[in-house]
Amino acid sequence: MAEKLIKSNLVLSRLRRLVKSEQLVLSLLALVVGAMAGGGTILFRDGILLVQALVYGWGEESLHQHLMGLSNWHLILGPTAGGLVVGIFIYKFLPGQRPHGVADVIDSASFNDARMSTRCGIKSAIASAVSLGSGASLGREGPVVHMGASFGAWLARVLHLRRGAARTLLGCGVASAVAASFNAPLAGMFFAHEVVLGHYARTAFAPIVMSSVMGTVITRLYYGSEVAFLIPLHNIQSFWEFPAFALLGLLAGITAMLTVRAIPIVQKVADTTRAPLWCRPAIAGLVVGIVGLGFPQIIGVGYGAMNDALYETYSLTFLIGLLFAKAFVVAICMGLGFAGGMFSPSLFLGAMLGGAFGIVATHALPDFSSGHGAYTLVGMGAVAAAVLGAPISTTLIVFELTGDYQLTIAVMLASVLASVIMDQANGGSFFHWQLKMRGLSTNWGREVNLLRMIKVADIMKREYVTVPLSHDLPSVRSALFNAPYAELFVVDDKGKLHGTITLTDLRNAAFDTDAAQNMTAGEVARSKPPVLFRTDSIEKAIRLMEQTGEEHLPVLNNGEDREMIGFVHEKDAMMAYNNALLELQSEERGDAPPKLF
Repeated sequence: MAEKLIKSNLVLSRLRRLVKSEQLVLSLLALVVGAMAGGGTILFRDGILLVQALVYGWGEESLHQHLMGLSNWHLILGPTAGGLVVGIFIYKFLPGQRPHGVADVIDSASFNDARMSTRCGIKSAIASAVSLGSGASLGREGPVVHMGASFGAWLARVLHLRRGAARTLLGCGVASAVAASFNAPLAGMFFAHEVVLGHYARTAFAPIVMSSVMGTVITRLYYGSEVAFLIPLHNIQSFWEFPAFALLGLLAGITAMLTVRAIPIVQKVADTTRAPLWCRPAIAGLVVGIVGLGFPQIIGVGYGAMNDALYETYSLTFLIGLLFAKAFVVAICMGLGFAGGMFSPSLFLGAMLGGAFGIVATHALPDFSSGHGAYTLVGMGAVAAAVLGAPISTTLIVFELTGDYQLTIAVMLASVLASVIMDQANGGSFFHWQLKMRGLSTNWGREVNLLRMIKVADIMKREYVTVPLSHDLPSVRSALFNAPYAELFVVDDKGKLHGTITLTDLRNAAFDTDAAQNMTAGEVARSKPPVLFRTDSIEKAIRLMEQTGEEHLPVLNNGEDREMIGFVHEKDAMMAYNNALLELQSEERGDAPPKLF
């Protein structure tokens, strides 16, 4: 009996040590996030089909075939009414009165300690489901990536996890969402590292892999093992085709660049008309409906039309028409505030571009062509890689969809060239452009991002001494003698900061005793000193200290009431930056599991 008890205690002791492993705990949390994101993806996709059934009477993916039998007024009214509902919803319920997507996830991971609003993630998903179900010519992957990331951020916030672990769970939500959307776990895992986290540290690698697999398992249990696209088999006929694939990559980069550049043009035109934000999606829906009269394939996500292109059912002129029509309505929908992503539109544009290019190439060199269906698939990967800034992920999507190694090499070549064109001409992907419009850039480097990520409210000290304006000089001297860092903060009756007093500020009064008898703290203080606000970053704090020569600065609640809530010392700002930098370097090198708490 005693031996059994000893063995039982040993087992329990080992289990306790196992559970204490932060890497194991993070992996278990990754499974939870993966299941949440996978389940959310299913609900989102079914939500799109439900709205689609209500608007068009058809709850299947191949919407364009059903639309051909509808009346013109139905094609126009569907996306217009949907746009009106979405516009009002976004205007009333979403922060910033705009749809949220992948760029917000990158913003959160790079600049905001992986903090995201779960409510915003769910509300954005609802807006996107209504948009896409009613016919918006955008994609469904961006919204589920945002929603999945918000689930990871929620779990990290509930458990009070530290920055490194929170970023990993954010990436887990992204990986699961992408994997669930395409039934492609490898692509989901690499997309999270490539686009959101920006590194491939092994400490984050295992949890993200597990989350990606969990998302795939969840959706396969619900939908089966079918992939997003029904891909016919293709074999590269000759390696002499690779110059053609390279040329297609260059054209894909130009297509991606022109499409992304058209979006701010639409926004500027809308701003000049002063059309209310809430009605702009309805205007976009009206445009979609009108264009859809001639090209119903552009209404909605468009997976059915992409499958048709892959099976070579469209003519050259029709492919070119769809290419221009889709690019036009994508710019309109995105520029006027319809909710949705850019993943599916970029695949659609690539399919039509690749199909048209493939017909021309096959006609010119029939003996060396693999068929224009192969070029369709290569074009899909190339345009998507350029728009999303994710050549590795899109290449892996094609590989998981086809299992064709040779065709994957062609996609890799075209995707890299398209991405180079996009980077050189546009300064980065669509997401980077969105961040740039907000005054942010992931090209600053991790160090600058860290400086902008840490807020003064996180490091400020609250142990300071304040004196009222009416304090006489002896009282000021006594308070200054006991004040931390030999500085007093002078405030009025309402707690508003008036100025600061240091030993240097008392030098005149110290030698002129007659004048000092009637002086008050308000008269001695330096009025309007340099200040910080609680929402400022330590980058601003360090820069202001360098400009003014101050070693510590008062922190105010805001610029209106000027209530003092703390102060920041130079050494504390530098120490916080140094600690965060060491933690980030450890996370990226994978030296140790990220600290959870």
